[in-house]
Amino acid sequence: MPDHILTPRNVSTPLQRFAVRALALFGWRVNFAPLPGPRGVLIVYPHTSNWDVVVGLLAKWAVGVPFRWLGKEALFRGISGMTLGPILRACGCEPVERGTSTGAIERLAQRIRTADHYWLALAPEGTRKYRDSWRSGFYHIALSAGVPLGMATFDFRNKEIRLVDYATMTGDREIDLARIRNVYRSCHGLKPECAGRIDFNTADQREKQLEQA
Repeated sequence: MPDHILTPRNVSTPLQRFAVRALALFGWRVNFAPLPGPRGVLIVYPHTSNWDVVVGLLAKWAVGVPFRWLGKEALFRGISGMTLGPILRACGCEPVERGTSTGAIERLAQRIRTADHYWLALAPEGTRKYRDSWRSGFYHIALSAGVPLGMATFDFRNKEIRLVDYATMTGDREIDLARIRNVYRSCHGLKPECAGRIDFNTADQREKQLEQA
């Protein structure tokens, strides 16, 4: 199906209409192509400022897809768990132990495989500051779960959130990275100098190999 710009007239719920109007008030628009299936992994790039969270949440509401995202397990314990936990869960956040050595990748892949509908959204840079590489967890989750990868763009120069590109990862790192780089070749974050280089962290690769040994 073709992609299209979301407007209050072509979305179906009050929350979607609110989000589309809120974004439009600040000059933003959402360009969305329907998801290729009920399960997948979504990456969001570039992630260079706290405003990405605000724009991203409004875009999620505008699209009307219950994307899940991950938060530190500590946020769901104790006082923060009692206060922030319910709010985070309502926004789609789920607790996770960080690090490939914990087996989190395979647990997440299994969760996706067995769900009726599950799209997991991740920021592969893992930080708003500049990194010279991406974390590769999203890639291994998509491969292990056997689901498509969606590539969302936050383009602050053109004030457009784009989710129109989906691909099935081949397992050939260089081929897959080339395809991902092509999608993001002309996008601009709020702080372009903080956008991470699109390559995989070698330490993440070694940890994944150890996990599979």
